[in-house]
Amino acid sequence: MDRNIRTVEDVLKLLDDLFTPEADRWTNDAAAWWDTFYADRSKPVPFFAAKPDENLASYLDRRLITPGRALDLGCGPGRNALYLDSLGFRVDAVDLSPAAVGWAEERARAAGAHIRFHRGDAFALAGTELRGRYDLIYDSGCFHHLPPHRRISYLALLDQLLTPGGYFALTCFTDGETGGSDLPDAAFYRDARLHGGLAYTPQSLRRIFSDLTEVELRLMRDEPPESAYFGEPFLWTALFRRDA
Repeated sequence: MDRNIRTVEDVLKLLDDLFTPEADRWTNDAAAWWDTFYADRSKPVPFFAAKPDENLASYLDRRLITPGRALDLGCGPGRNALYLDSLGFRVDAVDLSPAAVGWAEERARAAGAHIRFHRGDAFALAGTELRGRYDLIYDSGCFHHLPPHRRISYLALLDQLLTPGGYFALTCFTDGETGGSDLPDAAFYRDARLHGGLAYTPQSLRRIFSDLTEVELRLMRDEPPESAYFGEPFLWTALFRRDA
């Protein structure tokens, strides 16, 4: 007889298991899928290029955020972490994929960057390898690969790691034909998969992150291939501040 549910984390893990293994993009078990995704570095994937997000550059250009301690969630090959390091941030970067982290470490060595990379589940690492408070938590494309129930874990991570007065910045799938899935939350559990990632509306993002103060929420600008920045218009960009 299985009667093991005692904590919120027990419930969250039970809900994780409602999805097929092939749908998993968020637990440690998903590392192999992401390793396969990053295995061929020559693939024409726009965010494989070592370019920072245009919105991140814009925040810094306008001094909406200033250098401090930063955490890059789902860092992939490290493009945003490298940019933050180059501007004087003290950066921690985390990803599930050893292949992604290995690529990011190669780039960091070539650039002479001093980034602390971590391989694993950010939720599990919060309070252990990821400790203290960050002035900036940056997420480019991680949040929209979480199932609805893991928003609870995500908000808890922000509450634990974001310093009062610090900033949280996000890029995630828009709603509509070119963004993520518009299905309601309950449908993902009926289908046992995430349909490539969840779409969000500005209203849903404002509701989810309602404990933070909105600074800016807009579509990412479409950047041409020759641009120094990454930009695709099927992504929302959002900057929030945690009030002191």
